[in-house]
Amino acid sequence: MNNFSTRLAPRAVALIFAVALVASFITQLTFARHTTNPVATLQSQPNIDAGGFFAADKAQRGRAVQAAVVLDIPNGFHVNSNRPLGKYAVPTVVKIEAPNGVRVSPVVYPRSIVRRFKFSDEQLGVYEGRPVMRFNITVPANYTEGEATVRARIRFQSCNDEVCFPPASRDIVMQIPVVAANEKVERRNTKIFGVGGRR
Repeated sequence: MNNFSTRLAPRAVALIFAVALVASFITQLTFARHTTNPVATLQSQPNIDAGGFFAADKAQRGRAVQAAVVLDIPNGFHVNSNRPLGKYAVPTVVKIEAPNGVRVSPVVYPRSIVRRFKFSDEQLGVYEGRPVMRFNITVPANYTEGEATVRARIRFQSCNDEVCFPPASRDIVMQIPVVAANEKVERRNTKIFGVGGRR
C-alpha cells in the first residue's frame, strides 16, 4: 500500500500543477476580454511600422519645410489617438529632437475616429490605417552644416476590437540636405502632404 502511494504521489502533483496552469490561463483570458481597457498578454502585437517624411527634397536656410511621421496600422487594429477620451487609454505622442538652432513647430495630430469596442463601455478616439502627424522644421539662415538630422520618437498603444497591447515606441531618424535660401527645391511625398504642401 505504501509503495502504491509513493508511485501515485508524483502523478498527483503533476495533475494538480496542470489544473492550476489551465485555471491561470482561463483567468488571464477572461481578464483580457472583460476588463476596461485590458492589456493583452495572450496575443501577439500587430506589426506597426513608422516612417518619417519631408515635403521637399531639400531644406532651404532660413525657411520652414514640412515634415511628418506616419504609422502603418494593419487592418483590424487601431492605436489610441493623441486625445483618446478613455481614462485609461495611453495616447499617441510624437516627440521631436533637432540640432541646435533648428526650430521645430508643435506636432499637429490628425482628427481621431470615435468608436466603441468590446473591451470598454466608453467611446474611444482612435487612429486607423495611416495616421499622419505633421510638424515643420526651420533651418536658421546661418546654419553651416550641409544636412539636418531630426530624430522622432512615437509612443502609442495598439488594440484590436477585444484587447489592448502594452504601449510601444518607434524611433525614426529623418535626414534632409540643407541648401541656400535661393536654391530650387522640389516637392516630395505628395500623397502625404498634397501637391501644394497642404492636405
